[in-house]
Amino acid sequence: MKMNKKLLDQAFQKIEKEIEDEELIRRKREQLKELYLPLSKEELLDILGLTVKQDDTNKLITFLCCLSAYTRNNQFNISFNAPSSTGKSYIPIEIASFFSKEDVIKVGYCSPTAFFHDKGTFIKDLEGYYVDLERKILIFLDQPHTLLLQHLRPLLSHDEKEICIKITDKSQKYGLKTKKVIIRGYPSVIFCSAGLKIDEQEATRFLLLSPETTQEKIREGILEALKKGADPEIYFEELNNNPKRRLLIERIKAIKEENIKKIKLHNLDKIQERFFSMHKVLKPRHQRDIKRLLSLIKSLTLLNLWYRQTEELDVILASDEDIEEGFRLWEEISFSQELNLPPYIYQVFKEVILFLYQEKQAGLTRKEIMQGYLRIYNRPVAEWQLRREILPMLEMAGLIVQEQDPEDKRNKLIIPVYPTTQSTISKPENNVDWMVG
Repeated sequence: MKMNKKLLDQAFQKIEKEIEDEELIRRKREQLKELYLPLSKEELLDILGLTVKQDDTNKLITFLCCLSAYTRNNQFNISFNAPSSTGKSYIPIEIASFFSKEDVIKVGYCSPTAFFHDKGTFIKDLEGYYVDLERKILIFLDQPHTLLLQHLRPLLSHDEKEICIKITDKSQKYGLKTKKVIIRGYPSVIFCSAGLKIDEQEATRFLLLSPETTQEKIREGILEALKKGADPEIYFEELNNNPKRRLLIERIKAIKEENIKKIKLHNLDKIQERFFSMHKVLKPRHQRDIKRLLSLIKSLTLLNLWYRQTEELDVILASDEDIEEGFRLWEEISFSQELNLPPYIYQVFKEVILFLYQEKQAGLTRKEIMQGYLRIYNRPVAEWQLRREILPMLEMAGLIVQEQDPEDKRNKLIIPVYPTTQSTISKPENNVDWMVG
């Protein structure tokens, strides 16, 4: 009986401690609620815009991608594909500066073996490496080795929380030797590449983005560079002391420490109905797209978690506002995702090829497209890039056909074609806007 009473007392003490801990957490959250007021999209963009000019959709999605690292399994991946000097690596680098350095892994070009050696811990019993990417933000600043991408595919698609792969290691003493690599966790992954051609297996695992190249953005970027270059010390001092920026950095730390396990959604019927209305003809990739849409919504929820609380301490509930904002973001980028094209490629199709075709009312040669590109954008496009990357991707998306020139069989004529999916807008006759999604 004495032993039973002792065990009973211990059980009651444990329960009392859990109640005390729970009350302490709730009191702390009420204090944080007073400190971190609800943050709207406009307020967030204003803070991010201190260094990243224009590009509102891109910088917001990049921020949410980084923030999704602090969810349990709602991380998503993005890929910036655009020509050099357009800011594809600048955006993620600047956005990642709001997050703890220990959580951000920046990688230049590297081979698969180098990546695992550098980022992993060698375990003798395992005869291989253990790589922990849980709650990490992984940024590839250059196109990674294709074999590394292949190794990471199960991780990028969230097939398993922990995956085992084999690599070959070479040494002078033993020659080639097979080693295991255990990769754990779902990181938020961002690729930046000047290469425009994307393997379909990678394309369906990423949100495809391209930085804006408008005159206004370029002008603001130049002014920011002048301001930074004039006196870097003063520039960074003012930036780091900006109260809104500092508060956002502290807010992100607080979000991480909350360690939210689950983000719930309500009104699933409404979400389902709206998604199906956007995608009349369903494709296999939509099974992944719906997950990305939900990840956007849940990242928005996490941003204001103190106002999305439930009775459970480690569970929050998305609001109608989060769902609406998530759909608005998705609608801005979904059209190019539908075509498996970076927005830059679709922009070239719409603003150059389609425009020139309407002018000529006949098929276009590659030379004519290159000349039109230079006239419209005031910069050249490489012939090899047009031939090997841009035109094949547009052809694969069903936006153009290439036919032999009847007057010169050595040349091909590029002809825009109308989309075959019902997800696009019906085309008005003789209207260049027939393809605006």
